[in-house]
Amino acid sequence: MKTQTTVLERRGLPGLRGTEHIGFTVPDIEAASRFFVDIIGCEQIYELGPMGDDSGDWMTRQLNVPARSQIKSLRFFRCGHGPNFELFEYQAPDQKMEPPRNCDVGGHHLAFYVDDFDTALEYLRQQNVTILGEPVVRAEGASAGQTWVYFLTPWGMQLELVSFPNGKGYEKLSERHLWHPATPEA
Repeated sequence: MKTQTTVLERRGLPGLRGTEHIGFTVPDIEAASRFFVDIIGCEQIYELGPMGDDSGDWMTRQLNVPARSQIKSLRFFRCGHGPNFELFEYQAPDQKMEPPRNCDVGGHHLAFYVDDFDTALEYLRQQNVTILGEPVVRAEGASAGQTWVYFLTPWGMQLELVSFPNGKGYEKLSERHLWHPATPEA
């Protein structure tokens, strides 16, 4: 008997298992590390750097950045049961220091799932984290049961606090479900 996973493995990347990590560039890796460890509760696993190529084009060929760019440091983190993530601090010619907005090409956010939304939101407020707007509670549609709100890192990167402890509305109608921390095998 073929499982659904076997059928899915025939499409796309051979052997795809999931998202291993997501990388972000930050303006100050020390401050960013403190935020993710002390405020969010992530664990720093390891660090590399500095690295660069003073005379060749390795940085351009391998990383699509200007040739004389330097990675001052990069650090890998684990946050609960989600994918790992990596922070970079670059020094590069013509480097832009403002993060993209969600509407900009390359815009992004990192969402943190919590079991108790209200307690986590109050904690962020006590830590003087900038919360954008008010929590959105979905009562209908595919995301029914979900509560979310965006918040900002001290350098302006967008993050999201999200919870749906009883699942989402679409799950009642679909055989396939998105990954959820409570059901890692889904």
